[in-house]
Amino acid sequence: MAAPKRGRSGSAQSKPGRSLALILIAIVALTGGMFLSGHTTPRLGIDLAGGTSITLKAKADQGSAINQANMDTAVDIMNRRVNGLGVSEAEVQTQGRDHIIVNIPKGTNSKEAQQQVGTTAKLYFRPVLASEPSGATPANPSPSASSSGGASPSPSGSAKEKASSSSSASPSASATSQGRAVTDALKADASPSASPSASSGAETSASPSAPATGTPDTSKLQAQYTALNCAKPAERAKAGTNAKPGEPTVACGQRDKVWYKYLLGPAGVDGTEVKKAQAVFDTQGGSGWQVQMTFTKAGSSKFADITGELAKNQSPQNEFGIVLDGEVVSSPYVQNAITGGQAEISGSFTQDEAQSLANMLSYGALPLSFSEDTVTTVTAALGGEQLRAGLIAGAIGLALVVIYLIAYYRGLSLVAMASLLVSAILTYVIMALLGPAIGFALNLPAVCGAIVAIGITADSFIVYFERIRDEIREGRSLRPAVERAWPRARRTIMVSDFVSFLAAAVLFIVTVGKVQGFAFTLGLTTVLDVVVVFLFTKPLMTLLARRKFFANGHKWSGLDPKSLGAKPPLRRTRRPAGPAAGPVDPKEA
Repeated sequence: MAAPKRGRSGSAQSKPGRSLALILIAIVALTGGMFLSGHTTPRLGIDLAGGTSITLKAKADQGSAINQANMDTAVDIMNRRVNGLGVSEAEVQTQGRDHIIVNIPKGTNSKEAQQQVGTTAKLYFRPVLASEPSGATPANPSPSASSSGGASPSPSGSAKEKASSSSSASPSASATSQGRAVTDALKADASPSASPSASSGAETSASPSAPATGTPDTSKLQAQYTALNCAKPAERAKAGTNAKPGEPTVACGQRDKVWYKYLLGPAGVDGTEVKKAQAVFDTQGGSGWQVQMTFTKAGSSKFADITGELAKNQSPQNEFGIVLDGEVVSSPYVQNAITGGQAEISGSFTQDEAQSLANMLSYGALPLSFSEDTVTTVTAALGGEQLRAGLIAGAIGLALVVIYLIAYYRGLSLVAMASLLVSAILTYVIMALLGPAIGFALNLPAVCGAIVAIGITADSFIVYFERIRDEIREGRSLRPAVERAWPRARRTIMVSDFVSFLAAAVLFIVTVGKVQGFAFTLGLTTVLDVVVVFLFTKPLMTLLARRKFFANGHKWSGLDPKSLGAKPPLRRTRRPAGPAAGPVDPKEA
């Protein structure tokens, strides 16, 4: 029975090259991907690269409570604004119960960003005069030529839209007008609205060639609509941002992950005239998630007027665009005048989409007021000094670890240093790739996490080396000592790394801001420690155990049996031959 076991063990020991080849292929592939992507250095955070950090403190406004829902809504609106400035690497996140941190990297107009993040949002209901997919430029744009129909973009642009089951499509609408419908399904008990005003009718029935009666910039607006390409972020950021409520404008909106451009009439209803909006699930009508709106007294009259006029038109002129900060977040269609001050938007909403749209409608302005607590400007020079200080600290820590390994483990220190080098290469390459992939930024706490990881990684090697030396002290030769030490060392390493990773995960979840960078780096390096120990350190040690320098216990190998106080080699006692059994006289022996 022993022979087959030795054969399997020998087979396992004879192929450490497979593990070494695997990790080498992984390093080459990741490094190649890094160079092909063009991102050969990790993306630096604001504290290292420079920029502006704005801390805003929330204050209850108009009876709105400071809670997680309101804070999340404010963060979403601020994100839209900062990204509208063309800042793709900005960070907006909550900190604690009542603070929001806005980090804007260098190269951005920090004053403009500072003015944008805490000001009141602008929400309007505007009639849609024409719309079409981004990039399409028909020679003579007209409402009837629009291909958008009544489909309304969801806030996330991911829902498959169709008409609400609570109402059928308008007979005059085209087949493509099966978008999210606005109805008065709530059946509010209120008197009919006033007759549509002449101004409202002029606004909603206007064509692109004459967006608004008496407006002198008709040709300019039409040229803007024709030339607008919402697929380009720069054009998208400028569209509709400076439009006045009483004038027509152009804007961009997204649905099904495709950008559309819109020609919009003057605002018919102001966002501040939405008294309440909430996402509810329709259990009776079967239309799923929908958004129910309640208007103020003035808003109710205006909304009845504009929906009455829109219902007379064909797609897309039977739609109104809900415009937040110059972007169309939804464009549902209507079928009849909605009176009574209550309405619902129904269609194929997901719960998140319905809640997001309800939040935007509820808070035409930010749900809370904000005051600036601190505004910190970090120069690139200061960030460079911090990075150099962090690198120097890391170099000193690494040098101390190497000195200790050489002094105590001698030849084994080569294995540890090679393993540290492989871990460092993997960490650097992965950080460089994570920058463009998930927006990971290497800030100063993240550098500290990498420095702490040096000790955690070195500790894994030390555990394994000490297990091997224990086996040698028991009188075993190096090759069996390497294999017998591995199971116990592996168990200890896994438990230690699991505890470190668990601490990093908890720290990442419960903290915000820059501390998350420390937790993320610590967790990443802990996972890489396991990979390096299993695929590099152990196979390399197996190969070196076959070399005379280590196998014979050279005094500089770190495995000298004499210096370790090893016991004499274990030897078997041969039994005397013969059939007789029983005690043997010592003299005869």
